[in-house]
Amino acid sequence: MGVWVGAVNAVRESSDRDCVKVFEGIIRKNQAGITMNEQLFLENIRDVLARLEESIIFGFIERAQFDVNPVVYEPGAFSDPVGEHSLTGYLLHETEKIHARVRRYTSPDEHAFFEDLPEPVLKPLQYYENPLVPNTINMNNQVRRVYETEIVPRICEAGDDAQYGSSAVCDVNNLQTLSRRIHYGKFVAESKYQNFPDKYEALIRAGNGDAIRELISDEAVEDRLLKRVEAKARAYGQELTGEATVENSPSARFKISPEVIVELYRDWIIPLTKDVEVQYLLACH
Repeated sequence: MGVWVGAVNAVRESSDRDCVKVFEGIIRKNQAGITMNEQLFLENIRDVLARLEESIIFGFIERAQFDVNPVVYEPGAFSDPVGEHSLTGYLLHETEKIHARVRRYTSPDEHAFFEDLPEPVLKPLQYYENPLVPNTINMNNQVRRVYETEIVPRICEAGDDAQYGSSAVCDVNNLQTLSRRIHYGKFVAESKYQNFPDKYEALIRAGNGDAIRELISDEAVEDRLLKRVEAKARAYGQELTGEATVENSPSARFKISPEVIVELYRDWIIPLTKDVEVQYLLACH
């Protein structure tokens, strides 16, 4: 959906050569007959989230090659130039500096973990038809805390195998992917609001976050999502035999238990996405 992943319909140089015009999405009617930007069609949003599931699962599998290595999360555990950062924090910061220079964080679906990033070296973008209301909601502090304290200990063996650099590289990839998935809740929230504004407006005026959270929740949709995640985790994470066939039996061996990945989605990824949705609706409507 964002420029970073190449989901733009057209990019053209502006006549004054000071910026690049980006045309994202087409305004048309959805299946319910409601006119909106096609980026907000729930079927399109679900396609994006389904693709991100695969990135998250593969990222977890990569990180599971190494032990937890808790020292990579300890601020000041390494000498200069890491300084007061943890190793993962240092590498994340340096990576974001590079990505900021090529406009990653000007895309509506990308959110940086750090604020002190350099200006892009590329021409600025003008986003036409960006369906989101301008906002400053950023949940990355929570995303990073949950990843380091809840997710890594569930997907990795306890201990220290000294693979600090490899662990931190995997961490940066996983944090960025999780951030994008969780903050995509803004698109989900805007889509739900535009489809059913009457259901949300009174709750938003009352500032009733609990009621909004209940309204945006759909147990049947979440159940289908978790079943899909489990199926992907079984397919992608299974240690195949010499015949290279995917087994669906108690004897099958996995790099990470599919049940663990489902639990991480159920207990952390979905709830954090809902937090973003609620905050967005309260702040922007």
